[in-house]
Amino acid sequence: MKRSIQTSQAPAAIGPYSQAIDTGTMLFVSGQLPIEPETMTLAIGIQNQTKQSLENIEAIIQASGYEISDIVKCTVFLKNMSEFALMNETYQHFFGVHKPARAAVEVARLPKDALVEIECIAVR
Repeated sequence: MKRSIQTSQAPAAIGPYSQAIDTGTMLFVSGQLPIEPETMTLAIGIQNQTKQSLENIEAIIQASGYEISDIVKCTVFLKNMSEFALMNETYQHFFGVHKPARAAVEVARLPKDALVEIECIAVR
């Protein structure tokens, strides 16, 4: 049984997709831009944008009944790989001792001209 996840605690999808899909044992969280859900504006700077993207993921994870510790894989899309260290510092602070598998790639452009977008998979 698949269930589409939608929460007002994270920005609404800006296209024809769900914030996440829960299969019952796995949660697939769509790429989260660093959009503040209350104002629908982008955070400023790579560290603030990374933090906001991760907070959006956290809101979706919690609305789905999962925990941050259930995240097993993240993909980080960066506008500029030269900002990897700053992104990584914020990312590490968010996850603490929990270390999901991860890929980080540089892309030509992100929606809304964001500096970062993060997606993840969680497993119960």
